[in-house]
Amino acid sequence: MRKIIHVDMDCFFAAVEMRAHPEWRDIPLAIGGSASRRGVIATCNYPARKFGVRSAMPSHQALRLCPDLLLISGNMAEYKRVSQQIRAIFRRYTELVEPLSLDEAYLDVTGSPLFGGSATLIAEDIRRAIRDELQLTASAGVAPNKFLAKIASEENKPDGLFVLPPAAVADYVSKLPLSKIPGVGQKTAEKLAAMGLETCAQAVAAGEENLTRRFGKFGRLLWQRAQGIDERPVQVDRIRKSVGVETTLAADLHVAGEGREVLTRLWPELQRRLGERAIRGLCIKLKFEDFEQTTLSRRTTVPELASALKLCDQAWERSEGRGVRLVGVSVELAEEEQGAQLGFDWD
Repeated sequence: MRKIIHVDMDCFFAAVEMRAHPEWRDIPLAIGGSASRRGVIATCNYPARKFGVRSAMPSHQALRLCPDLLLISGNMAEYKRVSQQIRAIFRRYTELVEPLSLDEAYLDVTGSPLFGGSATLIAEDIRRAIRDELQLTASAGVAPNKFLAKIASEENKPDGLFVLPPAAVADYVSKLPLSKIPGVGQKTAEKLAAMGLETCAQAVAAGEENLTRRFGKFGRLLWQRAQGIDERPVQVDRIRKSVGVETTLAADLHVAGEGREVLTRLWPELQRRLGERAIRGLCIKLKFEDFEQTTLSRRTTVPELASALKLCDQAWERSEGRGVRLVGVSVELAEEEQGAQLGFDWD
């Protein structure tokens, strides 16, 4: 039985800025692109979230919701520096650390002798060290696998801890809405609801064969996650060949221009995850309403939105009238960058 901790920094970019500028702590603050240039919000603090401001929201929309919003471009070099400090703290507790992005990571503490082997106490001490040494807060989830640990870390945000012991998994997961499972967007949730499936317990009762027939390979994964099953190990030495970001849409898109708008909103997050690393390719992924997907790529050393939008238009021609339920964009890392541990890929 594994002991997995998922640590997720609270509004990381905004928190770093508020640490440097205490006068910003109690005012709505967001990091993102200029509203006059079709910018997008990368992240925001909790005072801004009270107005409905969210990540990936167009900056002009955020300013309409919160006219007093302080919108800044941010400092990626500083965020990366602080991220390295956080990872140094993680590695005091275990060498089994799998970063997902600058502000979150999985830790496997299964064999740790610290605190009598208590993953709960280890997670508490990690959060204490981050708070005391970096004046930042982190939320954490403790569970027997990565899927459950990530969900657990969202339970008591911000600055909270949620522990899901093995004995409590079955009851917890049975009541979990299927929308909490990664990959279940609004459209898929609606299709599941039409089948009378809204909770994990109902999905399990429906059976693997039924879900696979309806959703293909994703149906089998859905059936496993609905039981709290996730056998993926924490991957320390995983070589990142690409960095990408994607979104499952609330409603299927049928016009190429709508896909371009989604891609434009995704682009700042891709840039955040890529940082300053060199690339050698760009790729667009679309998934259609029947769950078939297509990818289209081109060689390039410059990550340009204009090139991505052109690829998106070309990929859209393969839709053949089908609605598009997912849009994604990734970059292939140059060989010298592939050992880096920032960002994530699609698999």
